Amino acid sequence: MGHVEYEFRPEVSSPVMVCAFAGWNDGGEAATTAVRYLRDRFGARRFGRLDPEEFFDFQVNRPTVTLDAGMTRRLEWPTCELFHARRSERDLLLFIGVEPNLRWRTFCASILEVCSNLEVELLVTLGAYLADVPHSRPAPVTLASADPTWAARLGIATSTYEGPTGIVGVLNEAAAAIGLPAVSMWAAAPHYLPSDANPRVALALLERLRDLLGVELDTAEVETAARVWDERVRRAIEGDPNLAAYVRRLEEAAPEEEIAPPDGEELVRELERFLRDQRDES
Repeated sequence: MGHVEYEFRPEVSSPVMVCAFAGWNDGGEAATTAVRYLRDRFGARRFGRLDPEEFFDFQVNRPTVTLDAGMTRRLEWPTCELFHARRSERDLLLFIGVEPNLRWRTFCASILEVCSNLEVELLVTLGAYLADVPHSRPAPVTLASADPTWAARLGIATSTYEGPTGIVGVLNEAAAAIGLPAVSMWAAAPHYLPSDANPRVALALLERLRDLLGVELDTAEVETAARVWDERVRRAIEGDPNLAAYVRRLEEAAPEEEIAPPDGEELVRELERFLRDQRDES
């Protein structure tokens, strides 16, 4: 039995699939914010979803109850949805989901089955990690690809990273195993800020994705949100002398070039912090 529930099969032209996952791969909610912006900006239509029953521990990712029109109670499960946006340059397939708790290989195989059925030409995964970067600078974005053609085109050096990985890493590995070109795109988010949505980091991902795919994308709304966010953060930091001094040190030490993703020990610490938060919530 397949795990993808189709509402309709879209007619596509030279499609690229762009994926983002809430959770450990989504510092500052930047990746999911970026893909949701693409969905809304391009008027993408949902054409399918993954059944959450097989992939989630509902004591960790609990369903929620909401009120519809203030009266009818509605149960909402963790969502993993597929959208189609028709573009003149090339069609976009968008996957917005939550990092699963169970059966990662089957989960990835389900996404790649969609890629195969719709003859996707490139898989792009977005992610964001917490790092020692100042919020006042453009968010650094790094690219990775195991595909020789795309690595050469983008000037990507072979990754030497060793350590824990998230569903993004597993999905890219699975794509490489079946010969589907894949590019992984990661942005660095300031670790000292609250974990709510960071539009500045989402903007950095959108701008790099726009350049990568050669699609027209108006980012004015995200730019406005980033300016409002900048002002709110500036006021908050001005009220905390210790934090302000720390940010100044980061600004002085910030390299001009893009920074590399965190090393294994940094990711282990981040993973442990994430798992502690999950246990606290459950």
